[in-house]
Amino acid sequence: MAITLFSHPNCYRHLAGDDHPEQPARLSAINDQLIRSGMEFVVQQRDATPASKQHLYQAHSNLYVDEIYAKAPANGYIWLDPDTQMMQHSLDAAVHAAGAGINAVDLVLQQTNQQAFCSVRPPGHHATRDQAMGFCIFNNIAIAALHALEQHGLERVAIIDFDVHHGNGTEDIFAGDERVLFCSSFQFPLYPNSGDIPMAANIENLPLPALCQPAIWREQILTHWLPRIHAFKPQLILVSAGFDGHREDDMAQFLLTEDDYQWIAGQLKQLADQHCAGRLVATLEGGYALSALGRSVVAFLKGLM
Repeated sequence: MAITLFSHPNCYRHLAGDDHPEQPARLSAINDQLIRSGMEFVVQQRDATPASKQHLYQAHSNLYVDEIYAKAPANGYIWLDPDTQMMQHSLDAAVHAAGAGINAVDLVLQQTNQQAFCSVRPPGHHATRDQAMGFCIFNNIAIAALHALEQHGLERVAIIDFDVHHGNGTEDIFAGDERVLFCSSFQFPLYPNSGDIPMAANIENLPLPALCQPAIWREQILTHWLPRIHAFKPQLILVSAGFDGHREDDMAQFLLTEDDYQWIAGQLKQLADQHCAGRLVATLEGGYALSALGRSVVAFLKGLM
């Protein structure tokens, strides 16, 4: 068993404003907890390489990608949507965040019993085929999935999204694509106020109320997700790992703890072992309470072991 952590210094350079919750300190908090826990000696760390435009075109419209490149400012800020800013380093950060998922897929498909975690920002799961949303510029997990399908020739990829916000962008990109099973758990109603009605049969959404208790979250996953994933028999499991459902995170009102993230990692590792020779890639989405985020990522990595 091996876990490789992909990141890149450029992911620290994207700034969304002094008071913005999606900040470089998120990655620092993860690194600090890796060191504090001793996990830095367990995981292998690698620098990500940037995604190419051709990679981005697989998940997004050519027009959207070209527009992002054209808009990228040399200085100052621009707004892509009411929550999503770009500055001079944002494009480099975004293409390295997407590239990390591609690197991770390439790595885990080379041999059995491989897992990878992408400690990157900006996140991606709100970015639709042709729109930036919710701190997200490019949809990192969708780009990784399409790389696995198109370049590696896989026929079935499962995407598991446990961020407290619905992965609307990923659902937009894959709704109706029978090669992908998309499972998303999230607080509802809550931004982006979608997902209560799935867009297609290959979508398994779990909209759950505010103050959701861990026992309810776990029971819903065991009841709804696991049978679908077993029946689907994925060749690769990808994870949009959002840790903003932690009880210390004020971006939402779930009551999860790091124990729950270790539990879900263990469940997904068992599925990966059974169906896809242990191959699993996770990429960071939300998580804004810095201490809770670092602890939760470490717990998730421990669960993969």
